[in-house]
Amino acid sequence: MRIVGVNRRQEDGRVVGRRVPSRIHASQTSVNDLEQEDKKEEEEAAAALPKEVPVLEFVRCELHEDEEEIDQLERYLQRVGACIESREDYEGRLVVNPETTLSALPSSYLKDVIRQIRGFNIKPLQRQKISGADNVKAEGSGEEILLQGFHWDSWKQEGGWYGTLGEQAEAIADAGFTMIWLPPPTESVSPQGYMPRDLYHLESKYGSQEDLIDLIRVFQSKGVKVLGDAVLNHRCAHEQNEQGVWNQFGGRMDWDARAIVRDDPNFHGRGNFSSGDVFTAAPNIDHSQEFVKNDVGEWLVWLRTNIGFDGWRLDFVKGFHGSHVKDYLEVSKPLFSVGEYWDALEYEWDGTPKLNQDAHRQRTVDWINAAGGLSTAFDITTKGILHAVFERCEYWRLSDAQGHPPGLVGWWPSRAVTFLENHDTGSTQGHWRFPHHALEQGYAYILTHPGTPCVFYDHMFHDEHLSHVIKRLIALRKELGIHCRSTVTILQATNDVYAARIDDALVVKLGPGDFHPRDEECHIADRGHAWAVWRLS
Repeated sequence: MRIVGVNRRQEDGRVVGRRVPSRIHASQTSVNDLEQEDKKEEEEAAAALPKEVPVLEFVRCELHEDEEEIDQLERYLQRVGACIESREDYEGRLVVNPETTLSALPSSYLKDVIRQIRGFNIKPLQRQKISGADNVKAEGSGEEILLQGFHWDSWKQEGGWYGTLGEQAEAIADAGFTMIWLPPPTESVSPQGYMPRDLYHLESKYGSQEDLIDLIRVFQSKGVKVLGDAVLNHRCAHEQNEQGVWNQFGGRMDWDARAIVRDDPNFHGRGNFSSGDVFTAAPNIDHSQEFVKNDVGEWLVWLRTNIGFDGWRLDFVKGFHGSHVKDYLEVSKPLFSVGEYWDALEYEWDGTPKLNQDAHRQRTVDWINAAGGLSTAFDITTKGILHAVFERCEYWRLSDAQGHPPGLVGWWPSRAVTFLENHDTGSTQGHWRFPHHALEQGYAYILTHPGTPCVFYDHMFHDEHLSHVIKRLIALRKELGIHCRSTVTILQATNDVYAARIDDALVVKLGPGDFHPRDEECHIADRGHAWAVWRLS
């Protein structure tokens, strides 16, 4: 639907001019049909308009296809001198072309039109642009600091989670975060969003599509990039087939069993064999199918351009080959991407983590390589090793055989997203909860070391003391220019002390043992429970 403005002037606060029939542009109205007086009035109105008319670009509207409601909208637009030039009906909705403009209207009049038509769910939308020349930026600027902007029960928030985050947006930006990871936005069988069904239906337990767009714009206006949680591995069906199996999809992506891998044990897929682990709770999607690849890629581009996401957190990427991720990133061109390649660490027979976790981090590196190096990955190796360090007081584990950090951050720091907790490991699920007594030390490690650190929402907003520590460490990281490729020189790794120099900027010490830098030109920058950071002059 294209909404067209009509040249009219204001007189004593009221609009003067002729009404224009619906779906007819003013320029199509023959002046011969107007009386001479009206013609003179139109000429005066045109002369009174500013040389550069204000333009409202990217007006977007989604209405249920209710003829009475549409007619009401048309009558209003007719009264104010705008009109509906064309309609595009799709799945019971009235959709405004994203390139729609309201033009040739004085600014005060334009504002009044905007205020009125918002009652019909028409609103400004600043579309993102993706050009073929853009490069995929796996690590963003290299100086990113990520906040996971939700926990497992955020969907229960009264008034909607998007509204809560909007109220906290300024505090999040002021704390120094450059990115926020939002929960899955799609309609979902599970309220948390990880069992998606109609990918284009963004009415979730967290809020409406309109609320989501508003929230994204708020964060971006404060310089914070927004990552969408994209669940690509599996999708819940809308209907059962003749045998009663849930494998018939609806909505815009109305797939059938061909979209499901054939070795999925529960959903009778007719696609190719899976290229990864099978998620048993929902149909596993076959990304080798051309129609699937095209549809998913188109959806990601839609999320980027129409909704406004800057990048992705990719759920359960162990379920399909990294080459498919590469294809999706090349078409959607995110400004940052991180994959959840969840893999178990290596353990001894008695449950003790092995000192050498090279095989574990190698599997993560292999996935990143398969994705063309276009995505980062959560550094689960580092999380597991930090657990062992703080649970067993074995700080020597923080150095590998070559004297480097023992996680993914020690091998490929620009592709490592370090973290302590997330909605699965912590929150009300607690599947792999980080040692609570060592949370300060944990953040002292990831916020002073290379990689891209990710802070969990609960630690930022549900623990006032820890929040202050995190904000101080973020400020120090920014002040000293620590980034995802900073160098680490390990100075000590013993039973009760770990110490390292980061670039030529700082020295950090963890553990209950004694340590002080030998460099005379260093000054204590911050300290806390069993940790300290020195600034190097």
